[in-house]
Amino acid sequence: MRNITVEELKSRLDNGETLNIIDVREPAEYAEFNIGAKLVPLGKIMGMQLEDIEDLKDEELIFHCKAGSRSTQACMVLEQMGYTNVVNVTGGMLAWQKMMASNAG
Repeated sequence: MRNITVEELKSRLDNGETLNIIDVREPAEYAEFNIGAKLVPLGKIMGMQLEDIEDLKDEELIFHCKAGSRSTQACMVLEQMGYTNVVNVTGGMLAWQKMMASNAG
């Protein structure tokens, strides 16, 4: 598992890269605020309900959650299942919102 910062993720998005970003938060959290990632709650990953991402097994998958804990768990579980290119966003959406707030000022 690799880690990237929210700044690195935003830079890649700003550069127009096509990224497979997976949000492992719960639907209510996603509804409150999201960056357009595909929603696959951690519970689905832990329950091995991977139909949403199984065709992306060999592609880079970037996981985020609220603060970085659930996305780390998702990455570890998926690596054990043979996913070879999983990336964790450190700090999650809390860090993203903090970065955006500091850029706005």
